[in-house]
Amino acid sequence: MRRTVYNEDHEAFRDTLRSFIEAEVVPVYDEWLAAGQAPREFYYKLGELGIFGIEVPEEFGGAGEESFKYQAIISEECARAGVSFGGSGVHVALCLPYLKAYATEDQKKRWLPDFVTGTTMYAIAMTEPGTGSDLAGMKTTAKLSADGSHYVLNGAKTFITGGVHADRVIVCARTAAPTPEDRRFGISLFVVDTTSEGYAVGRKLDKLGLRTSDTAELSFTDVKVPVEDLLGEENKGFAYLGQNLPQERLGIAVGAYAQAAAAIRFAKEYVQDRTVFGKTVASFQNTKFELAACQAEVDAAEAVCDRALEAHDAGELSAAEAASAKLFCTEVASRVIDRCLQLHGGYGYMNEYPIARLYADNRVNRIYGGTSEVMKMIIAKNMGL
Repeated sequence: MRRTVYNEDHEAFRDTLRSFIEAEVVPVYDEWLAAGQAPREFYYKLGELGIFGIEVPEEFGGAGEESFKYQAIISEECARAGVSFGGSGVHVALCLPYLKAYATEDQKKRWLPDFVTGTTMYAIAMTEPGTGSDLAGMKTTAKLSADGSHYVLNGAKTFITGGVHADRVIVCARTAAPTPEDRRFGISLFVVDTTSEGYAVGRKLDKLGLRTSDTAELSFTDVKVPVEDLLGEENKGFAYLGQNLPQERLGIAVGAYAQAAAAIRFAKEYVQDRTVFGKTVASFQNTKFELAACQAEVDAAEAVCDRALEAHDAGELSAAEAASAKLFCTEVASRVIDRCLQLHGGYGYMNEYPIARLYADNRVNRIYGGTSEVMKMIIAKNMGL
């Protein structure tokens, strides 16, 4: 079926992006994998290409687009090529919505121009050791100084994607204790300069997949954060986090669908070339049936993503709908990628084949942005259960 979710402008962007990936990423991607991260200089190239400024207002150097569909195309094209843009996805997909929604005009003038060029890279620090999905249980604190000029930040964060290269990090911290009525009360957001005294990057974490994204542990020891760098209002951070979750989960859903579609592409190419018992693997009925079943699942995931993208652009995507899209698409991707790896036989287990990397990269989709179990809780609650 013909997709109608993208227009001519979107497809022109796709063509430009595909050429960029083939020229600037594919030839050096093995080097990135060996290094465990994309080079910092690559982000300047993304800035020059305009990737970071698509959704930034024109007065701050961006293109002023409101549609999330451009980010969806980036996910699709990276998956198609079997590559990623390192930790830079967090810069736009997770951090920009907070800056656009809650930064003051002065803050936007200070932060967004360098955001667009990649001169200042952003990450967001929510998760802490021992808290996981329970963000209300965070222990990191930010106490206002006696003279009211700055906050003093203390604590630690983990699983922070983009944390090694980040120049500023949106840090979630407690500015007040939770109340008996609301344990989510008292969390605030701060845009922290990573050159601040007492700010430290710990281990670059050794992950199963997503090997080119710099995921790190962070710690804060009496870090002074100017009051001018408080993002939004004090103690309302948890509500802010919740408002961006539908877009975050939509992004994961689209990425999972794109990975599943790419897995079919990789498997189809492999089985058409691979010969067993004097016949191509593609000629066996089992191969045809397996790929046909995978294609049917990916078609369904595509329909879910496209409907969710349209709803999001219209401002109508609910939290439960985003959770449903994430749950469905990530579960589909896990099944499809596993079956496509199986069709590769032993070669599917070799990291030199993109299906092996895809298998490892995909696994986290059912964990981050809210686990599949949390998605089911959200959906069930919406059902009145």
